[in-house]
Amino acid sequence: MPGQGLPLRVATLLTGLLECLGFSGILFGWASLVFVFKTEHYFEELCKPEAPLMGNVTGPADCKAQDERFSLIFTLGSFMNNFMTFPAGFIFDRFKTTVARLLAIFLYTTATLTIAFTSADSALLLFLAMPMLTVGGILFLITNLQVGNLFGKHRSTIITLYNGAFDSSSAVFLVIKLLYEQGVSLRASFIFISVCSAWHVGRTFLLMPRGHIPYPLPPNYSYGLCSGKDTTARENSTAESEKLEMGSKEVPPAKEETPGPEQQQEPRSFWSYALSQRFAWHLVWLSLIQLWHYLFIGTLNSLLTNLAGGDRALVSTYTNAFAITQFFGVLCAPWNGLLMDRLKQKYQKEAKSTGSSAMTVALRSAVPSLALTSLLCLGFALCASVPVLPLQYVTFILQVISRSFLYGGNAAFLTLAFPSEHFGKLFGLVMALSAIVSLLQFPIFTFIKGPLQNDPLYVNVTLVLATVLTFVHPFMVYWECRRERSPRATA
Repeated sequence: MPGQGLPLRVATLLTGLLECLGFSGILFGWASLVFVFKTEHYFEELCKPEAPLMGNVTGPADCKAQDERFSLIFTLGSFMNNFMTFPAGFIFDRFKTTVARLLAIFLYTTATLTIAFTSADSALLLFLAMPMLTVGGILFLITNLQVGNLFGKHRSTIITLYNGAFDSSSAVFLVIKLLYEQGVSLRASFIFISVCSAWHVGRTFLLMPRGHIPYPLPPNYSYGLCSGKDTTARENSTAESEKLEMGSKEVPPAKEETPGPEQQQEPRSFWSYALSQRFAWHLVWLSLIQLWHYLFIGTLNSLLTNLAGGDRALVSTYTNAFAITQFFGVLCAPWNGLLMDRLKQKYQKEAKSTGSSAMTVALRSAVPSLALTSLLCLGFALCASVPVLPLQYVTFILQVISRSFLYGGNAAFLTLAFPSEHFGKLFGLVMALSAIVSLLQFPIFTFIKGPLQNDPLYVNVTLVLATVLTFVHPFMVYWECRRERSPRATA
């Protein structure tokens, strides 16, 4: 029955949303945590006093090396967040949900305990803790994305909602910063986060499947609390039926339209999709937009310090404003999914008269989302390039909307444009390759601090021009859909 197990599915959805919101992407609230670390004198030995101004009076300390150290930690953490998504996706595909989640819990708990017991004297441990924290968080996200399969036609909306929660989790470091300012120690906050791992374990065994949630969902599917001893057998039979169904597509039923020669000859291996033009342009689109976001987040504390003239109170105010806007990512992301779901339903109705394939319908629904994400990033990049402090409020708003659209749209596009059996590997591969591009943020930051003497104008202009290149991806997808529809229209 369709309603059977609905309370369990809703519980899985809501607890998964809470898990992504509170734990999966907290690294990206880095600016708030850096403020606390600086107050705790982390890497303060790297600061050098300026030359004397008059008599015995010296200028403000030159903390360029300290900023570079924090930027390097964030670069490493954000790189691992993406690069390790590929092996994480492989682990999820190969060893399934329970193993992937237990690994995530181990990495996450180890990281939070390490941060809890670090001090200014052992600050180098952050180079170990932050990558572990991000890898654990991305495993939480990957295992939760499959929850969208439980809700059929709302699948894209839920996927983008979870990615929005991933973005909003960066507000956790703001909460830690505010608690710190009220007298709660950094150690106490991270010990509390570590204790929450007991909740992750309970959810793993009670509200998540042992294997994968299939799509489309077979009748009478059960998991977690509702699963019996025959769960593994049912999942195996479901997988076998999916393979038989895929094989039967080679001989189309009489009522279905016969695929064109290009579709019949297309190989179904993972590498055939990974080396396709569609995947390559999607990689360019994700990498360039993501580089902007990572560079902005990783250097925000330094940027605000420069624009505020070293006023710590003003830097704290703008840091809080940025972190608060990040929380609203969970509200922004579903609009992207709703847009894609509505367009898909609209194009499915049109497909009945035009004879378009299901893949073409899915790709057409993704085009406006891809283009809108590029447009939002362009607006964010232009505002971030203007060295006016009050304008950064607008930058914060555009940044959170763009970022929530980016990651939600990325996951949703991969589910629509490629076979579900390769989702984990393709999602991991595109994140891993984009991570290599994200490593550019540290040399860019060093270049701005060194040869450019804190003037990022030329770098910003170059990156804005690179952002324009991302509009090629939605255009190529649109052109591909149009080419596929043209032969059918003339037939």
